[in-house]
Amino acid sequence: MKDCLTAREIAAEALPDMPRTESAVIRMATREGWDERATQARQRAGRGGATEYHVSLFPVLAQVAYQQKHLVIERPVTPVTAAPDASLTARAQKERDARLAIVAAFEKFSRGLQLGYATRVQVFTDRYNVGSLNIDEWVREIVPTLSKRSLARWQSQKRDGKVNALGHDPAQARKGTGILETANDGAVRAFMLALIAHQPHLSGEAVQTQCRYEFGDTLKVVSKGVETVIPMPPVRTFQHALKGLKANHKVELLKLTNPDQYRSHMAPAGVGMLRHITEPNQLWQIDASPVDALCTDGRHSIYACIDIATRRTVWQLSRTPRASAVALLIRKAILEWGVPDVVKTDNGSDFVARDTQRLFASLGIEPETSDAYSPQQKGHVERVIKTFQHDLGPLLPGFVGHSVADRKAIESRKSFSQRLGETEAEVFGVTLTGQQLQKHVDDWASTIYQHRPHAGLKGSTPFGAALASSKVVRKVDERALDLLLMPVAGKDGYRKVTKLGIPIDNNYYLAPTIMPATAVFVRMDPNDAGRAYAFAQDGGEFLAEVVCPELSGLHPADLVRAAKEISAELMSERTRDIKAGMKRLAKGPTLIERALEVKRRDVPNVIPLPKREEAHSTAQIEAAIAAMSERLNPTRELTPREAAEHRRMIEEMRVEDERELNARFEILRQDRLDEIEAERTAHLPKDQNIVALPETPKERYRRAVELRKLVDAGKLPATTAATLDAVWLGGYEPSAEFKAHQAMHEDFGDVYLS
Repeated sequence: MKDCLTAREIAAEALPDMPRTESAVIRMATREGWDERATQARQRAGRGGATEYHVSLFPVLAQVAYQQKHLVIERPVTPVTAAPDASLTARAQKERDARLAIVAAFEKFSRGLQLGYATRVQVFTDRYNVGSLNIDEWVREIVPTLSKRSLARWQSQKRDGKVNALGHDPAQARKGTGILETANDGAVRAFMLALIAHQPHLSGEAVQTQCRYEFGDTLKVVSKGVETVIPMPPVRTFQHALKGLKANHKVELLKLTNPDQYRSHMAPAGVGMLRHITEPNQLWQIDASPVDALCTDGRHSIYACIDIATRRTVWQLSRTPRASAVALLIRKAILEWGVPDVVKTDNGSDFVARDTQRLFASLGIEPETSDAYSPQQKGHVERVIKTFQHDLGPLLPGFVGHSVADRKAIESRKSFSQRLGETEAEVFGVTLTGQQLQKHVDDWASTIYQHRPHAGLKGSTPFGAALASSKVVRKVDERALDLLLMPVAGKDGYRKVTKLGIPIDNNYYLAPTIMPATAVFVRMDPNDAGRAYAFAQDGGEFLAEVVCPELSGLHPADLVRAAKEISAELMSERTRDIKAGMKRLAKGPTLIERALEVKRRDVPNVIPLPKREEAHSTAQIEAAIAAMSERLNPTRELTPREAAEHRRMIEEMRVEDERELNARFEILRQDRLDEIEAERTAHLPKDQNIVALPETPKERYRRAVELRKLVDAGKLPATTAATLDAVWLGGYEPSAEFKAHQAMHEDFGDVYLS
């Protein structure tokens, strides 16, 4: 709708209270002074230069008539200001859009009208209800009539940002209020859902019968807050309720009744989860599936390996699923592409077998296993197998279809009378052997698939993607790869060398260069039963090639003699240095002399002070002394008097010796104390009179704490005084005085020392 019109356009509109000719409109504009209103009158752009006047300059009736004539109520093109509510149904969204369109039309209608709000609302609603406004059909269908109160409420909700509140779905409002959905506090509805999940094909009558068995012939419903007992609804009600439950709970019921279809069609799945895989050999995925074609030697399984970054593929046929087929697939892919970083598989026994995991560990490949029953986690290889089956399968003789229905359709190409007596190979036209099928698969992968544009590569081909990469390819020597693919001895390959050799399957393989009791890891030569290869237990070091005389065709005596000679030479070489060391030990000091010499160096250079002693004697001790003295110095038998005198003299000598020893100790102790005192007062002025006060118990404890800190820190000086202090500390710390002060120190902390 145009808001500005020239005099000619105004006259052509034939509006009420407005002239019908161009000149009369120009005279009215001059009379009303429209040209002087710069915001409402403007010069028209382009040729002619006529003046345009805004609609707001017209009389009120003319404005209303013009708005009524040209105003169009349509779907709003501007997005709503509030975030969309995902819970709104399609009907509620249309309801919201229609109300927004009416509010926008009213705002446009009101623009420039010199009328009050109530008058504008009255005029707009009247015109809307009589159908004099140009309204889109979809708006009229949703809002057939309009009231002033509704218009004001919608304006308020839009102004407050509650746009989604304008949406209203009558069917949604009634949803969940049916008799069977609310009966018995929802127990009937829950029971019906369980019945559908348990047996989706139950009819309405069957469900009604089960509900009668479960709840009886009456149900309890709440109507206007009052609980009422009603008879069991008819079958038609159950049919409608079942239809609604199946529609409203479609996803949940599918998850319970058909998990595979749910996983394929409705389970959440990530898109672009492997976009970080950008380099060749960064991640491989492998999987297997039966080929949709028969061979003359039966139906084979196809093992597929896909490089995620380039979408290249390698295929390997196997008569039955087994770990050896996985090993051959990996060998084929490594020789063609190089060593990968990660290989992702499922939980199949052929993929998680010990041989497969050991192969990955030997090649430095990180295995990654998807969760059980989660084929979507390796969707790339699943998809490429499907491509192989649908692209190459129908071209093969012996094609049996992708499903049971396909197989029946192929069989039906011949009448029953024609198929009668024919073998399966004759029915499906089987002519290929497994070897021929492998060649066709390899040719299809290298000639067709890898040169086909791929959507996941943005239109590039697998061959082009691999060619464009500059990543260094890690190659493995083919002979080393073949050795790593050899079968291991027994179940795990681990053996222990004995004096007879390495025991494998009740045979002994001679290993003269490996010491007995050595744990080894053994791989068997598939082309020679009498030959094997021994490695270190972790497989990281080759030890020797071992031979079984009985299986290799060699003479056992000659082979054993040669093994003994090699073992003796090896033992002599290994013990040569040990024997030389033993000779050096025999010529030197004995082991006890060596040990004592070392221990003497560990004894601290501390002179222990003599301790106070006293004689201890009992009748038995005296008798023992007398017996030993008589034994060492046999004399004649003394008389009792002589014996008493002898004992007195011995006692006097013992007392004299003890007195002399104590005197010497006192002199030595005094000398040491004088030295300590001299060291302590050496830094004091010579003319200062110093009187040593008696040391209190607390001062002694404080001195002991300081000495202990020096001893623990290793800072005690190597002086005589320091040595004596350490000796004193060793005797003071076990005392009761020290322990009492230590307890007080622990209770009050360092404040106790101040």
